[in-house]
Amino acid sequence: MDSSGVLSDDDYDVISNPGQRSLESSVEDFEHDSFSAVRELPASEEAKDTFETTRWTASDIQAYFRKQLEPRYSNSNQGRPVSFSNKIVRVYVDGSFDTFDVAHVLQLRQAKLAFPHVQLVVGVFSDHLLETNGCNFAWPEVERLEVARHCRWVDEVTKDAPWELTLQFLRDKRIDFVAIDEGTSVDPNCDKARVKGYDELMMHGKVIKTRRTQRKITVAIPSRRATPTMAETPVAPDLATHADAYGIGY
Repeated sequence: MDSSGVLSDDDYDVISNPGQRSLESSVEDFEHDSFSAVRELPASEEAKDTFETTRWTASDIQAYFRKQLEPRYSNSNQGRPVSFSNKIVRVYVDGSFDTFDVAHVLQLRQAKLAFPHVQLVVGVFSDHLLETNGCNFAWPEVERLEVARHCRWVDEVTKDAPWELTLQFLRDKRIDFVAIDEGTSVDPNCDKARVKGYDELMMHGKVIKTRRTQRKITVAIPSRRATPTMAETPVAPDLATHADAYGIGY
């Protein structure tokens, strides 16, 4: 055997006995590093011209949310700037995620990049919950969960998403902030029970507001916002047509 491929005793010492650092601190650093570098492909010039937030860098997004949070923390933080650079922040976004579209992914991107180190938790409403609250949907729960799970920004998916968010749910899931699109809490189409939940969370400083995606173009496939309204849902699209519309084919 080639001796160059064999670890020496010194090499083993580096791995098994990393100086004065504990195993817990090493694991903590590993978890911290896993959130430290979020990589993404650059947006096209056409996308930047069409969707405002695609032009925002991670620093731009963090500045946007820092501006929202500073008034809330100014009294408790003794006037010092708000900083979340040394902790992993758990951010929650929920919705039906039916006919998953650009508005969904750009909201999730903002939520994921809202702080230097974010664990993005996505709650997907069950079929039963949507039916109970009078919301039609095109895709069954199992498909909507899979779509959310495969989004590059998502770290965790939960299928027990409640219709009305409460502080107890946030405590149970260890959620620091809930991200909702700006204007959602005053949208007359938003379900009143959900607005009530948002209002309670806002009173406790647990809501951050993402910039709503505005289109300059029309698309063939209807958009479904992450926060469902009582608007009528289109008939489920033919999957082959849907794939071709996005240019991904089979």
